[in-house]
Amino acid sequence: MRILLNILWIICGGLLSAIGWLLAGALYCVTVIGIPLGLQCFKLCSISLNPFGKEIHYEGAGAGSFILNVIWFIFGGLELALGNAILGLILCITIIGIPFGKQFFKIAGLSLRPFGAVVVREHVL
Repeated sequence: MRILLNILWIICGGLLSAIGWLLAGALYCVTVIGIPLGLQCFKLCSISLNPFGKEIHYEGAGAGSFILNVIWFIFGGLELALGNAILGLILCITIIGIPFGKQFFKIAGLSLRPFGAVVVREHVL
């Protein structure tokens, strides 16, 4: 079921989201200072390609993660989160699109504060 949902996810906008994260990561990695921000974009790109079956856990990060999250928020995190939230709202208009919209909301939440977050695969028993 997870594979089918991930395939439908890519068709319903996941590929566009992943391309956006990839481009943002490439732009951040142009400068040496932006490399940590670009690496977080690449992490978000990977979850944008197959979000079903993955969970986000926030670990107790230190002051460094807080500072990087503030910098992230100022220099593009808010815009990327709003884009994912808008796509989630559009997909939640129909009953069929609700699971996909929830995944966009999950990615939008992660895009507000990616530092200190760990993406793990769910285990189904």
